Amino acid sequence: MTHADVVQAAQRIAGQIERTPLIESEVTGSRVWLKCECLQTGGAFKLRGATNRLLQLSSKERERGVVAFSSGNHARGVALAARRLGIRAVIVMPADAPQVKVEGTRSEGAEIIFYDRRTESREEIAAKISAETGATVVPSFDDPAIVAGQGTAGLEILEQMPVAPRRIVIPCGGGGLASGIALAGPDARIVIVEPEGWDDMGRSLELGEIVAVPADAPDTFCDALQTPRVSPITFDILRKRGAEALSVSDTEVADAMRFAWEKHGLVVEPGGAVALAALLTGKAEPREATVVVVSGGNIDPALHARIIANAV
Repeated sequence: MTHADVVQAAQRIAGQIERTPLIESEVTGSRVWLKCECLQTGGAFKLRGATNRLLQLSSKERERGVVAFSSGNHARGVALAARRLGIRAVIVMPADAPQVKVEGTRSEGAEIIFYDRRTESREEIAAKISAETGATVVPSFDDPAIVAGQGTAGLEILEQMPVAPRRIVIPCGGGGLASGIALAGPDARIVIVEPEGWDDMGRSLELGEIVAVPADAPDTFCDALQTPRVSPITFDILRKRGAEALSVSDTEVADAMRFAWEKHGLVVEPGGAVALAALLTGKAEPREATVVVVSGGNIDPALHARIIANAV
């Protein structure tokens, strides 16, 4: 995959997604920039990749529909893109997915099938549905069209920044967003951030080969980033770029969510706030020309209120 793939994706999905704001912020005296994908249609960046993938389906593939697996944001992105194009969508979601994400996906007209993320394989369930119905599987990150579509957020960053970004700090689950932005901005330092205990991309980059999240991984409220194993596509892109990897705790994420709300009035979900958390804690040192991607804002209002009130 190359920068050209992301440019082509941007041309393909033009008019189908929002050009999200890039806003100025300040962390420990340094001016930084927040790319607000929490304000994207559907509440997260996922609509970019989903739209790019579905627009490339043949007429026969559109007739047979699509199937995707996701804890919520990719689910809603695929459901939204499918509804706009008149395509039937089946979404495999974990039984413990946040209700706000379940309802958001269902509101787009998708059929939802639940599974146990600890004991069942979402990939196997989706593959079975595909075999039985002919539906096209739309992965959340293990697909060049998805990666290219997510990378369009990076092209916007390059256009919106008053100076060339030196570093882009990005939430990472499967790595679709981070690898897409890495392709879009080849001159910027890429820093990925994961929840503690779910840092499989970071460990994979350190070891030089893909390793899965251990079976006894701790609970985290960063549901959007609970990816059990990254893909060769995303891993290879980030490895070749020499991406730096960091991890943050739920407590640090909650602090970042409060910062986003109190300083900028942004509603940010836990998984969408990990990159900001890395900056606020100093794990990623605040520097000039740094962009932080705030990747999603789909969170139950009551939970958000408790976190903002420091009552969790």
